[in-house]
Amino acid sequence: MMLRHLQGIGMTSQRTRDRMIKRLIEQGISNARILEIMRTTPRHIFVDEALASRAYEDTALPIGYNQTISQPYTVAKMTELLFENRESFGKILEIGTGCGYQTAILAKLVDVVYSVERILPLQKKAIQHTALLKLKNIRYTHSDGGWGWEEFAPFDGILVAAAPTEVPEALLQQLSIGGVMVIPVENSEGNQTLQRITRTESNFQIEELESVSFVPFLAGKE
Repeated sequence: MMLRHLQGIGMTSQRTRDRMIKRLIEQGISNARILEIMRTTPRHIFVDEALASRAYEDTALPIGYNQTISQPYTVAKMTELLFENRESFGKILEIGTGCGYQTAILAKLVDVVYSVERILPLQKKAIQHTALLKLKNIRYTHSDGGWGWEEFAPFDGILVAAAPTEVPEALLQQLSIGGVMVIPVENSEGNQTLQRITRTESNFQIEELESVSFVPFLAGKE
């Protein structure tokens, strides 16, 4: 029964995932490894059963607590930006575990994912979801994302799934030399832009990439 649930049927089947991948390629995603991981990862197990039939649509879906699972394109794009010109990462810091879908994609690409979530019930769900996939290289903490996870810094990459009005200084300092952060940042007009920040020996190089829409980056924890 569990295997059937993971494989999916009808609108959650492998055929539906294949159509999602075809659409991602048409949208410009080209990293074959990321595409294959998303093709074989059952996105429908990360959303409520009532929404499972919509899991492979290119849209964000609610996961409770005023949070969403990002649309497949956004997950693919942010992951691709993180890995551009890189074969692998040792340690990745993820800010905003959410339902755990992005976490699962990263876990299949890196040695260890350190994932921070401020909403404890969401974190518990994410742990259950990734356990179904038998992913053993994820460490979770319930904390304010703006603090990062200093105990395990520096990180080769940081992926942020919520939009601050400015990049938290703690996250910049926890990025290794040569490390890459992908983060949405909101300007004073309320528009969000995806940024890729690379740390060099002397400073941070910032690339502004495309418009996005994420939940706001909130302090504290629940």
